[in-house]
Formats: sequence, C-alpha cells, structure tokens
Amino acid sequence: MRVLVIGGTGFVGRCVVSRLVAAGHAVHVPTRRLAHARELQVHPTVTILQADVHDVSVLNGLVAGCDAVINLVGILHSRTGQPYGADFDRAHVQLPRQIAEACCLHQVRQLIHISALGASATGPSGYLRSKAAGEQVIRDAFAKSPVSAQAFTFLRPSVIFGPGDQFMNMFARLARFFPVLPMAGSTARMQPVYVGDVASAVIHVLGNPRAAGQTYELAGPRIYTLGELVELAALWSGHPRKVIDLPMSIGRLQAFMFECLPGVPQMSRDNLDSLSVDNVSQSPISPELGITPTPLESVAPVYLMPTKVG
Repeated sequence: MRVLVIGGTGFVGRCVVSRLVAAGHAVHVPTRRLAHARELQVHPTVTILQADVHDVSVLNGLVAGCDAVINLVGILHSRTGQPYGADFDRAHVQLPRQIAEACCLHQVRQLIHISALGASATGPSGYLRSKAAGEQVIRDAFAKSPVSAQAFTFLRPSVIFGPGDQFMNMFARLARFFPVLPMAGSTARMQPVYVGDVASAVIHVLGNPRAAGQTYELAGPRIYTLGELVELAALWSGHPRKVIDLPMSIGRLQAFMFECLPGVPQMSRDNLDSLSVDNVSQSPISPELGITPTPLESVAPVYLMPTKVG
C-alpha cells in the first residue's frame, strides 16, 4: 500500500514508519524541515517530502493517490482559549478536518487518526476537548461522503512511553537537578502504553475492514499514579527522588511560571487540568488488535539507565 504518514517525523511517527516499512508498504512522510526526517532517510521505501500540511492545496496533492493516510499530529501545549486554545484548534481540529476532507475528495480507502485516551467534549482540559473535537470533524467529513462514510479508525492511546519519549525522560531529567520533586496532581491515575504497541495497533488496523468506523483504546497492562511514575523514572535513571504532592493551587502557580519561561514548558495549567481526571482505559486492549501490552518495567529501565563513561 501507499501510505501517507502525517506527523511521521515525531516520537511515535518514527516507530510507525519503521513498522510500515517492515510490513512492505511504500511510505510518504511530509515535513516542513527535511532535517527533522534525517532518521527516516535510511529506509529505502520511505519518501520524504518537504511540505506544509496546513496548506490545503499542498495537503490535497499529498493525499491524492494514497491508499491510506495516518495522522499522528498532536501537541501538548497551546495558548489559552475556550473551549480550547488556538494552537490546539489548528493542530487537533482544523488539520484533522482538512485531512478528512482530502481523504474523502480523493477516495482514500482509510484514515487512521491518533486521538487520546479520555478525549471528551466535556473534558476538563483544552487538550482533551480539542482531541474530541478532532474526532467529531472527521466523523462529520466522512458522513458527507457517499463513497467512504466509515473509512476512518480512531486510536486513543494513554500517555506513551519508549526510547526518546518526552514523558519518563522528562521526569528523569528533573531528578538530576532537584533533591525532591514537588508536583501537583501526583495522585492522578494513568495507564501508560508502549510506543511499539501503538505502532502495532496501527499496523493491525491498516487495511482491516473490521476497523472501519471503530475507536480503539490503547493502554498498558498496569495503572500507576503520576507520583509513582515520577519516582520510577528517577530511580531507573540513577537519581532516586521523593515526590511531594502539592496543592493544585500552588501547582497552577508553578505551571504558570513554567509557561512564562522561553521554550516548551515542562508543565502547563492545561496539563494540570487533564490530571484532574484519571487517564485509564475502561477495558483491556481489544483482542482484535492482537497485542499483549508491554510492561513499563520491561522497557523504561533500559532507556533511562545512565550512560557509563569509560
């Protein structure tokens, strides 16, 4: 199959592209900066295209002739706004709508869209509300198409871990510099899923007619509190630290200060809003996907382990 992977240069995208190549697919990956796709250029069946997917005419040219499109685009931070900020709107709502409309126009056989566990129009955070809105605009676009009304599949992963992640690695970095880790929302429960399992889910639903119109939740085998995950990341990286639970009011002040710093914030107030509800799956990964969830303990200690010199 000819597969277009939007967001293919990111953490999840690199793993998905590798699995697609191993399965024998011809993969096209657009990126605004070719340097971001350097790791993918080793694959002979991957075509890197310099393109802005937010440009509708460019997007239509990319989608035309593809058998399937996979949308992996997602961001964790946005300017504030209701029901979600402008950055969430652009990445999580407008882009999925444009991708879905392009898929319908060119009669693409399948769109696989990566959403988020807990996505809800009434969710506590702009992130979760925008992810739900992205699913809805895709449904609406395909509902107008007489040819492919159910030619989409939603995958809803929990927080994703794996080599190069911005989750466990972030906590490990913080543990290097602070003797204790004060954190609001540390009692929130979550069920992290391995990036390789997310990629496996993509491969299993690709071209599967039974996946049409379906939503699959992707979560790991065990539920943790955020505080437990932070302490594990610190321990496995060689810097054992204690997590101190902060009142949410102080946590929001802390997050606001992070937002004011240059660069991508470590934590935002919207992130804290997401932590006000548990991020756990209502059921195990669907047997249809043929996935045995990978335990965090079997992977994270390896990539968090300090590098020995000499």
